[in-house]
Amino acid sequence: MARESASAEAAGVVLLLVAVVASGARLPGGSGGAGIRGQQQQQPRGGATATAVFALGSFWRSEAAFGSLPGVIRTSVGYAGGSKASPEYRNLGDHAECVKVEYDPRLIHYNKLLDVFWASHDPREVFGQGPDVGNQYRSIIFTNGTIEARLAALSKEKEQAKDRQSVITTQIQPIGTFYLAEPEHQKFELKRKQFLLQLIGNLPEEELLSSTQAAKLNAYAAELCPTNIQNRINSKIDEIAKKGWPILREI
Repeated sequence: MARESASAEAAGVVLLLVAVVASGARLPGGSGGAGIRGQQQQQPRGGATATAVFALGSFWRSEAAFGSLPGVIRTSVGYAGGSKASPEYRNLGDHAECVKVEYDPRLIHYNKLLDVFWASHDPREVFGQGPDVGNQYRSIIFTNGTIEARLAALSKEKEQAKDRQSVITTQIQPIGTFYLAEPEHQKFELKRKQFLLQLIGNLPEEELLSSTQAAKLNAYAAELCPTNIQNRINSKIDEIAKKGWPILREI
């Protein structure tokens, strides 16, 4: 029912966009969203952010898995775990596709990110994930220090204990260098839903990369939001569809 509701509301927004374009009105875009973009990037008050990096198959969907979690500030995708300098999507070398999650540790614990990591892929698969086959899709937890490494090892042991018949293939290793992926791979699920991009003002790539709202909508577009957040976004879209612009300011 939630998916049907979201589809109906999305269709309503598309019709709204068509109507606005047909009327000759200008949609909010690169120059028209300046008053909104200052709200796009959420920063914790009085504390530093923390960063976690995971590889769990194709980074298009992996990024969406973390984007809507409360306490996650921004997400990005890239390459890590290999030795090749300056890897590219078509020339990764021995790197893995991965997602970088920047978060407020006062609002979400690293263990919660580990829970999402395990739940979002099959760590027992070898040399890929589902239809994505290749070394770049291997399962890795990249750590930033001793505490993270210990927590990752404990979580791996817990996951392995669920089924002793097959072996968890997930590697745990220090992060090393994280190479940011090309712009077309960032917020991939969101970019497939143009009406959602319109709702947040057609942000340029650099602002889309740092936007908390974009991270949440990327998860929404992939239908990977928790039910309460999915419903909240549905409500916001429905409100906009009924009232028209201004565009989506917060979730």
